[in-house]
Parts: sequence; structure tokens; C-alpha cells
Amino acid sequence: MRLRNEWMKPIAVLFMIATVWLLLPAAALAEEETQPAQPTEPSAQFDMSGLFPRWFRTEIAGIAVWQFIAAFAFILAGLVLKKIADHVVESKLKPLAARTRFTLDEIVVNAAGKPLGYLLLLLGLGGAVGVLPLPAEPNVRGVADGLLRIFIVADVVWFLFGLIDGAVERLSRLAERTESKLDEQMLPLVRKAAKLTIGLISAVWVIQLLGYNVSTIIAGLGIGGLAVALALQDILANFFGSVAIFSDRPFLVGDWIKVDGDVEGIVEQVGFRSTRVRTWPATLVSIPNKTLASATIDNWSRMPKRRIVQTVGVTYETTAEQMEAAVAGIREIVENDPGVHKDFIVVRFTDFGDSSLNIQLYYFTSALDYATHTETKERINLAIMRFLAGMGLSIAFPTHTVYFEGDIAERLAAGVPGNRQQQQDAGGSLP
Repeated sequence: MRLRNEWMKPIAVLFMIATVWLLLPAAALAEEETQPAQPTEPSAQFDMSGLFPRWFRTEIAGIAVWQFIAAFAFILAGLVLKKIADHVVESKLKPLAARTRFTLDEIVVNAAGKPLGYLLLLLGLGGAVGVLPLPAEPNVRGVADGLLRIFIVADVVWFLFGLIDGAVERLSRLAERTESKLDEQMLPLVRKAAKLTIGLISAVWVIQLLGYNVSTIIAGLGIGGLAVALALQDILANFFGSVAIFSDRPFLVGDWIKVDGDVEGIVEQVGFRSTRVRTWPATLVSIPNKTLASATIDNWSRMPKRRIVQTVGVTYETTAEQMEAAVAGIREIVENDPGVHKDFIVVRFTDFGDSSLNIQLYYFTSALDYATHTETKERINLAIMRFLAGMGLSIAFPTHTVYFEGDIAERLAAGVPGNRQQQQDAGGSLP
């Protein structure tokens, strides 16, 4: 445990140094908030000439030899320190953090693994930029210094995003152990909200580091700010739609829903702007939250049981006694099936159909998932077929009986060949 703490301290110190180095210009800028916004002066050049012999001061293309050596040394040191940091994190810190009972150290080490190496490399590049006599007109030094600051901000944001991802991943594993799905639904939004907040703060941070007054920029937007506000109207409507969804909870992630009778599928993700539904053809539909908040949502996953309504038709040759026995036997089959919910079962002879005597079945399956639901239905259907076959009854299929009367019936009874001859003698024909 003590070894882990010893390795964690240098990581924290390096990030603190980088943060303080970045915040110093912002703090100085805050004191001059009332003055017009002007880019900050480029960082001062490091004078290390006193550490080298006189002949090292010989200039080549306006750059002293010692400056070439020092810049090379800073870049080389940054590369070497990056390699060392990557090796230490991968081979020492990660295995050590994985063996502890705590997850916070593992999250921090995993998040700082890559950003730490690149932070050391950027610090080496910053030393090289500080040593080299970069021209002020054009302001190459100011551009290089600004780029370095932006890259270091991006590196810190990378580290913070890693912390968020690691924390959310750990919380998602804990959420899987709970019965409620609300926490699993909230975690993606928490992740996005945290990253969005860090992104906005980092953008303001970069603007300040580049030497511009954020308050002056916002105040100078004027009509442009109004246009931006109007453009954000749709985003805000979707955001409040997501708030309504989370407060009312008409569905959760993983639920099977049908929206306005059009979109049907499984909810995969609920975001700030839209909700994603995976349809049965495996397509992914994104529905704006403002539309979803006012839509009619049929949540099939909230069913306590799943309904089956079907009709079994037998032929008209079936007698009343046979029909009575058939209804009783089918009811017994349904009631004794282990997959049927026993609270409500209806098996009745209901209709004299066009081509069959109809027995209506109305019952529920205990299983909600489609595979088990249809398996129960299939098992009952096969049992009904075997039962009716054992009784000597037949399941009806659509048939029509046509009755002829009068002259047509007599001709058909007498035989078609003689009738055809009579029609031909009369100058007519039969079809």
C-alpha cells in the first residue's frame, strides 16, 4: 500500500504543476478585466547561456549552439520521460492498483496512464520552445506558446474524461446488482452531462489562456447571441423533453415500446436530445425527446402477463355432444399447461361461422418474452390438434356448398352431355 501511494504522489504533483502553470496567465488576466482584450505576451525565453562554454554561444542561422543542444535535450527528456511513465503505469501501477480492494486508485491510474506520458512530452516541448529564440514578428513564439497551452488543456481534459468513464463504468456494474433500472438509465446522462460541463469549462479556459476576455466576448455577441439563443430553442425543448421522460418514467432502457403506433422496438439509450429505439428489423430509430414526451407510448414490457386470443374451428358434421366434449377437453389442456397464467381462462363455443363451428380461446401466458410466449402457444396448439384427432373431429377449412334448384338442377341431374346436345340443337351452348 505504501508503494502505491509513493507512485501516486508524482502523478498528482505533475498534474498540479501543469494546472498552476496554465492558470497563472488566467489569474493575471482577471486583474485586467476592465481593459480591452489583447492577446497575452508570449512567454519569456530561457537564458541558459551561462551554463555552457563560450564557443557554445556561436550562432548558426541566428540560433546559438547551446540553444540547439538545450532544445534537443528538452525534447529528448520529454520522450524519455514519456516512455518511462508509460512503462511504470503499465507494468507497475496498473497491476498494483488491480490488487487492492479499492477501485478509486484503479480508476485514477487507468485514466492517467496515457495523459501522463503526453503531459511529460508536452512539458519537454515547452522547454524547447522556451529555449529557442523564436521571432516575435510574425509572432511565432506566441503561436507556439498558445498551441502548447491548448494541447496541455486537452491532455488534462483527456485525463478528466478518463476519470468520468472509469467512474461511470464502475457505477454501471454496481447498478446491475439493483432491481431498479432507473440508475442504469441515468448513468449515460450523467456521463454526458459531466463531459459537457468539462468541455464548456475547458473552452472558456482556453479562451482565457489565449489572452481574451470572455465577458467582453459574450457582451459583444449582441444580435448574434440572440440568434444563437433561437438556435438553441430546439435543443432546450429536447432537454426538457428528456426531463419529462425521467420524471414520468413511461419507459426504461431495455423496455419494449410502441410509439404512436409507428415505431416499435427495444429502448437502447435515452439522451439529452433523443431516445434510440432498436426496431424488430434491427434498424436504429432516433426519436427527439420533445416528440416522445407528447407521444402516445405503449409499453409492452409493463405487461404483468401476455395475452393470447385465437379461434379453433371444427366442421359442421360435429354434433352438439361432441362439441361439448371438445370444449371441455380444450379447456382442460389450457388449464393444465405450466406456461399459462391461471387467473383468467376462457374456452367457449361462440359462433356458427361461414365454414366452421368456432371455439374461442382467451388466456394469458406467464412469460412475457416472445420466444417463451410462442413456445407455450405452440405446445397448446399441438395438444388441441391431437385431442381433436382422437375424438374423430376435423379442424375446418374454408369451404362453400352451392345448391341449384329448378331447371338448372334438373339438367345437372339428367347429365351434362344430353343437355349440351339440346343446347346445340337450340343454337345455344353450355359453358
